[in-house]
Amino acid sequence: RAEFQKPVPGAQSADQLCVCRAGRRAARTQQVREDTPARPIAKVGVIGAGTMGGGISMNFLNAGIPVTIVEMKREALDRGLKTIRTNYENTAKKGRLRPQDVETRMGLLTDTLEIEALADCDLIIEAVFEDMGIKKEIFSKLDTIAKPGAILASNTSYLDIDAIAAMTNRPADVIGMHFFSPANVMRLLEVVRGEKTAKDVVATAMQIGRKIGKISVLVGVCHGFVGNRMLAQRQREANRLILEGVTPWDVDRVIYEFGLPMGPFTMSDLAGLDIGWSRETNKSESVRDLLCEQDRRGQKTGAGFYDYDAKRKATPSKVTEEIIARVAERQGVTHKDATDQEILERCLYPMVNEGAKILEGGKAIRASDIDIVWINGYGWPVYRGGPMFWADTIGLSKVLERLRAYQAEYGDDFKPSALLERLAAEGKGFKDL
Repeated sequence: RAEFQKPVPGAQSADQLCVCRAGRRAARTQQVREDTPARPIAKVGVIGAGTMGGGISMNFLNAGIPVTIVEMKREALDRGLKTIRTNYENTAKKGRLRPQDVETRMGLLTDTLEIEALADCDLIIEAVFEDMGIKKEIFSKLDTIAKPGAILASNTSYLDIDAIAAMTNRPADVIGMHFFSPANVMRLLEVVRGEKTAKDVVATAMQIGRKIGKISVLVGVCHGFVGNRMLAQRQREANRLILEGVTPWDVDRVIYEFGLPMGPFTMSDLAGLDIGWSRETNKSESVRDLLCEQDRRGQKTGAGFYDYDAKRKATPSKVTEEIIARVAERQGVTHKDATDQEILERCLYPMVNEGAKILEGGKAIRASDIDIVWINGYGWPVYRGGPMFWADTIGLSKVLERLRAYQAEYGDDFKPSALLERLAAEGKGFKDL
């Protein structure tokens, strides 16, 4: 007991307690009353049997909810079904699932190549390629297929839910349900409320998220919503740092030592550098472009920013260093040395600043909701309490000071938000909002 009591008054203990409370607050939305009746969800449809569609389906199967999964081609559908079964069988081998449970869950899954088979579903989730044209086409078709009262959801991670909803005659039934990959493992669910989304649709999405074991956070429509909008700030600065002479592995090391599970370049290699990249539209401008041209597309091809062996163990790459040097010379980027502290500040302070802008625009209800998104969707260390909580512990006046210094050197990418400036001037933190 004496040993237990020693860390209780410490900062890490306080941070984790705040995270626990923040998770409970996130489940309560100021925009929808707690007594708002939810729509019954007895059957779910999922469009797309790839990594996301399969993972999303597993969440509902785990909760005993029947799922109909749709693909365009039999080969893709069979591949998706095999992955789902393999995932369950691997879990059973580890003793976390009974063999008979594998069959029970697979028995709840219906596969089809006909989107019309979703006509009796209460909730339909689109999980196809991140292309607005494709998504608009799907939702226009769903509008003629789905039964009245069915909720039409998109798993988009960046795109405008309102533009997607406008393709239907029932925008009140359209919502974003952004799962994080792997969807059957990651706990976060960003529930994206459109301009015309009905309150009972929001309530249903939040409740069904909890039923399938997710931590649901309500966010507004903007490019990248909360999590990816902030992530873009970190990625931009990480890419600028390597052109200035910092190696990708040093950037990754600093972020990892801070407490995140991986740095930006390890993450890019894991996800695949060719996400959103096309050889046909490639302009050979960025480091990523040149890596993809050489089929260095991440772990799946054995090379990306890093080189990988047969067991996917990463080692720094001379090829990547040469490509970075070539791009830096072409763009006329001046070589600069950067300390670990500067790497950390330039990667994370713009994220905090973007979080403040998200709060200014009403795209997140609370600063603590942003923290919950980053802890559960991106692996922000719990003992640091989330990016907004972490900024409060540093002191917003110090964050503001450093942002202004970087703005003077690098331009308005670092321009402080009005909210951050106001809170710093008043000696307050995001917790005081």
